[in-house]
Amino acid sequence: MRLLHGPRGQHPSGWRLAAGAIAALVLVPVLALVVAALGGDSGVWPHLLAHVLPPTLLDTTILLLGVGALVIALGTGSAWLVTAYDFRGRGVLDWALLLPLAVPTYIVAYAYMDLLHPIGPVQTLLRELLGRSGPQDLRLPEIRSLGGCVLLLGFVLYPYVYLTTRALFLMQSASLIEAARTLGTGRGGVFVRVALPLARPAIAVGASLALMETINDVGASEFLGARTLTISIYSTWINRSDLAGAAQIALAMLVLVAALLALERAGRRRQRYATAAQRARRMEPRRLHGPAAWSALVLGSVPVLVGFVAPSAYLVAETIKRVRFAGFPAGLLRIAFDTVLLAGTATLVTVLLGLVVAYAARIAPGAWSRAFERVAGLGYALPGTVLAIGLLFPLGLLDGLLADLGERWFGLGGGLLLLGSGAALVYAYSARFLAVASGGIAAGLTRVAPVLDQAARTLGSTGGGVLRRVHLPLIRPALAAAALLVFVDCMKELPATLLLRPLNVETLATRLYAEAARGTYEEGAIAALIIVVVGLVPVVLLARVGRSVAQ
Repeated sequence: MRLLHGPRGQHPSGWRLAAGAIAALVLVPVLALVVAALGGDSGVWPHLLAHVLPPTLLDTTILLLGVGALVIALGTGSAWLVTAYDFRGRGVLDWALLLPLAVPTYIVAYAYMDLLHPIGPVQTLLRELLGRSGPQDLRLPEIRSLGGCVLLLGFVLYPYVYLTTRALFLMQSASLIEAARTLGTGRGGVFVRVALPLARPAIAVGASLALMETINDVGASEFLGARTLTISIYSTWINRSDLAGAAQIALAMLVLVAALLALERAGRRRQRYATAAQRARRMEPRRLHGPAAWSALVLGSVPVLVGFVAPSAYLVAETIKRVRFAGFPAGLLRIAFDTVLLAGTATLVTVLLGLVVAYAARIAPGAWSRAFERVAGLGYALPGTVLAIGLLFPLGLLDGLLADLGERWFGLGGGLLLLGSGAALVYAYSARFLAVASGGIAAGLTRVAPVLDQAARTLGSTGGGVLRRVHLPLIRPALAAAALLVFVDCMKELPATLLLRPLNVETLATRLYAEAARGTYEEGAIAALIIVVVGLVPVVLLARVGRSVAQ
């Protein structure tokens, strides 16, 4: 009964029930996944354990270890560089290091596969400079390999570590650094023995986010030939139509995701630091001159060049070439419209659901509301492939039920009403990105003083009235930011879209995936460029927030 009552047990809380219903919708695919996996043929498990899981687990583990090491090195190193040193170009580098976030991993893989092809522009230019005649005389290591996948994913995903670690470096007190220096510690020693241990929680958070993105990736891993668990799930369902087998692999993948979350929590455990009550004096960066300043600029520019500038320049060049040669691709405007329609619908639904979850936690605080809020955010930790496989089973059952009812009551033949429409995709997007919306809105709600709620309630407003007349006008910036982030995430999403999109409907991401799979890279360049341009919007917002924090 406590579920039905407010904080003082006096008023029924419809908001809390609504939040519970939303949390249940997010939990449905996870439970369905377990049921589908346990209900499958038990003879599949020996096959999976003998032939599928060992190689895919090995590749996935190597990929995670490699990407984890690279994003920590690049993210932490670049964050320390722009925090501890001052040099010409540092201000630009500070926000430019975030730019790779705008480029989805599959687009970077798509671009580098063509750039580094044996007859592509890079190797051709190298051969001309060295006076070599053919690809057999000079050939760079193959980018389509597990090592190539580690390298490219690391250079795209390091901003997750850079963002969190840079913020923590900015908060570190100058007195700690100066105390270490007066004890005879050099600048390198200060970084290793003082700054790095203090930044460990931020590094753990950033690295876990990057590894989640690595597990979720389908496009880059498939283009570059890595046999990951995600690829196995996708191919098991698409090539063999084996839902139970795909669910069983997805279940193994969920165990890996849970291990990553546990690792992230372990990284932050017992790592709490406090600063003085008075605002701490920030560390003053050391001014560099001459060769040292140029070296710092070159060193900090490498991740930006590899992760953003080179693939973006390639996309712009290929787009110009494609438009000059054959004009704007027929049908791309229709695909762009479908993409915006699906992403816009999913954004509207997700923000509404996120508003309910966040507002319920505010007006009906308690253990139930906290539990519903956490479950509602569970989808963001689920890879898109796992979420899509989990939705196939319950939506298929619901389609069958609706078809039976339609035939019995109206004499109409049934079909795939949910799985064959955009509704399944909107469901998947909303479940996956609900944490983005509810988290952003909850942050906005914390800035509204509780005394305003109490004043409105004493004047007779209901919970809905307080939301409509008081909170919504005050949290419009938070709502807009949450909607923008969800919209861009939906536009870029690939794994769930590949599995759940309606027949004969493509998004920009699936169009790019199809062109890359066919090897017609120039045809997908325009779609890729549109995704990158849209993805720049939240990066610009992040950079502005970062500047505000720094000031």
